[in-house]
Amino acid sequence: MSYKYVVDTNRGLVQQVGKLGSDYDKWLHQPIHSRSSPKLYDNKLAELLTLTPWWLVPVLWIPFVAWNFAVMLRRHVDPITKLSVILLGIFLWTLFEYLTHRFVFHMKIRGYCANTLHYILHGFHHKHPMDKYRLVYPPVAVAFIYVSLSSFGRLFIPDLIFPGVRTGFLLGYVLYDLFHYYMHHGKPSIPVMKKLQNYHIYHHFKGEDDSYGVTTMFWDKVFGTWPTSYSN
Repeated sequence: MSYKYVVDTNRGLVQQVGKLGSDYDKWLHQPIHSRSSPKLYDNKLAELLTLTPWWLVPVLWIPFVAWNFAVMLRRHVDPITKLSVILLGIFLWTLFEYLTHRFVFHMKIRGYCANTLHYILHGFHHKHPMDKYRLVYPPVAVAFIYVSLSSFGRLFIPDLIFPGVRTGFLLGYVLYDLFHYYMHHGKPSIPVMKKLQNYHIYHHFKGEDDSYGVTTMFWDKVFGTWPTSYSN
């Protein structure tokens, strides 16, 4: 397929994708099946900050999960409540995962700035779905989301249970990122894991406008984005 602008893969892709204009979406959904990492930026530091090995996720964020959990354990509420608010946090993560994936990562866009921003946020993952160093979120992005959502959450969630909700939410993120990596590079033998892997592969190659769930199919069924043509 020919485009008005020809992307040079030897140069930073981020500075080029905006020039694709209305061809961006078509170009994006012709994935390149390679485990190597394409060049996103010509600047070496910017390029380095986009590369994140999967093991860095638990190394960096499990201590924060443990700290929030320890704070919650000291709160004067019964054990059932403590467990319940942690589970609530995990549940809220799955909703956040779905809404972000659907309405931010898959928004319909056109134009230089919009194409460029979309490619940075999620587009590169659909173009290079097997890039093993850009499958999990970079630490800087996670830190920004963590601080922003913590500040927002304090406006609505009572301080007594807030550490528990944050424990669950952050744990949900860690499990999501590791699970997402495994969906692309693992070979699950457990039926439910295999089913979720097939579902995510369907999203990448057939269902870009539906099947947004990664860790669960629940929200796709709730919000009507379950793919009618999908079969296990």
